[in-house]
Amino acid sequence: MRLGVIGPEGTFSEIAARKWNSSSELSYFDEISDVVEAVLDGVVDYGVVPIENSIEGSVNITLDLLLESSVRIVSEIVVPVVHNLLALDDGPIHTIVSHPQALAQCRRFLRANFRDARLEGVQSTAHAAKLASEKRGIAAIASLESARAYGLRVICRGIQDAPFYPMEGTRSNGWRGVHGNFTRFIVIGCGASETDCVVCKTSLILHLKTNRAGALYELLGEFATRGIDLTRIESRPTKKALEDYLFYIDFKGRIDDENVKSLLNGIEKHVDMLKVLGSYSAAERV
Repeated sequence: MRLGVIGPEGTFSEIAARKWNSSSELSYFDEISDVVEAVLDGVVDYGVVPIENSIEGSVNITLDLLLESSVRIVSEIVVPVVHNLLALDDGPIHTIVSHPQALAQCRRFLRANFRDARLEGVQSTAHAAKLASEKRGIAAIASLESARAYGLRVICRGIQDAPFYPMEGTRSNGWRGVHGNFTRFIVIGCGASETDCVVCKTSLILHLKTNRAGALYELLGEFATRGIDLTRIESRPTKKALEDYLFYIDFKGRIDDENVKSLLNGIEKHVDMLKVLGSYSAAERV
């Protein structure tokens, strides 16, 4: 199996891909759009791309590409994100590079410790590590895997704004320890939806037929009356006019459930566009 991920070696996309299928052959791409294109062109069997982070929210380019392309979601992976400051040595740091979301996730640390350093966004945390390995005075925010891959020293560990504190036992919400920084990745492909899963999620994109008081309330009522649990709802501009939005919705259930079939029939009267992105196995709790 060939998996497309955001490269180079050591990205959190690679970590997610290996968690999903450790024996896959990985192909590295510069951008999320490149991964999607590789899936559509058959260069890889599946792609692994980020869709949302627990601190910074959704990855908008992924949402847009799900709308614009014919790829489907076939699985999801949740990865705990621990950011580290990496450099060649302990010398002065004048520039810190990383993916823009990683820089944003470490905002408080950077403000407190490197207020005078120049911050530079690059296409991935692993690419940042590669740049830091080529010149002294440049530090990267990246994973420990990147430190090993590029021979970098770990200057500071766990610098994200929502740190991880390991603890004994398991919390009542199912997450082990206290950790506020997770990234949800999706596996995308061109095949049929997966319905053979213990706990399934289904993802939709829809556009309300009319923009009037109570329209969204009535739509959500279709879920409530059937007892269907929404796990995520988010609006995204249509890019056609102000105050005109698409809704991205995830809920528990699979597309061939009678209750979900009834739901889709029920919401059709409220929308003028409905796209089913797929049914897939919900990620296991970390």
